[in-house]
Amino acid sequence: MNLAVRQDEVPSEFDLAGEACRADIRGALYLVDARVLVVSDLHLEKGAARARRGSLLPPYDTAATLALLERSLNLFSPEAVICLGDSFDDAGGAGAMPDIYRERLSTLMAGRDWFWIEGNHDPHPPQGLEGDTVRELVIGALSFVHHPSKGNVRGEVAGHLHPGARIVRRGRSVRRRCFATDGGRMIMPAFGAYTGALNLRDRAFAGLFREESLVAWALGASQLYRLPAPQLMPG
Repeated sequence: MNLAVRQDEVPSEFDLAGEACRADIRGALYLVDARVLVVSDLHLEKGAARARRGSLLPPYDTAATLALLERSLNLFSPEAVICLGDSFDDAGGAGAMPDIYRERLSTLMAGRDWFWIEGNHDPHPPQGLEGDTVRELVIGALSFVHHPSKGNVRGEVAGHLHPGARIVRRGRSVRRRCFATDGGRMIMPAFGAYTGALNLRDRAFAGLFREESLVAWALGASQLYRLPAPQLMPG
């Protein structure tokens, strides 16, 4: 199905609570003035974590996620990176990460400030990795947390919920991970290769956005697609 929108609708740069931002088709958010890149829910080592619990998933997700992260870093060349929690799939993920992945991640981190927001999957600093672990971080008008606060909180950027958008066109249903925003706050898409998406019409999102301003920016193969609230379907 063709979801294409006019080129002038693609948000190469947009405003979030007064801060100039850009969104990347891989699921990263870039703060233009602060030169900060934000990613959420990497869930690194998810395949290995599930294998330890008896579920056989191919352990290649970390390599795929780091490759996507490297492309976003090369695109924006940020001075700092914020990981919005659940960067690892469990508390032991960082310590158990194979050296080849640890070295690759350390290379990506080199020369820039790096902040790990505490998540429910990884509430402690990642073992063997640099960076600062914090519960919340504030930059300009924006505050960065893992779990979204209740109510419509202006300036909050959160993860955790893995938002996804579903639309129906010409009788066909399409689902995509998405940035969810009403211009005042944002919930980030999950960045990890093995992460899914929760429909933005799920009750977990109830009351978080102003409905009249809600937009999902869905991740496509080569661009983002602007989906206003009336187009977003449940299910």
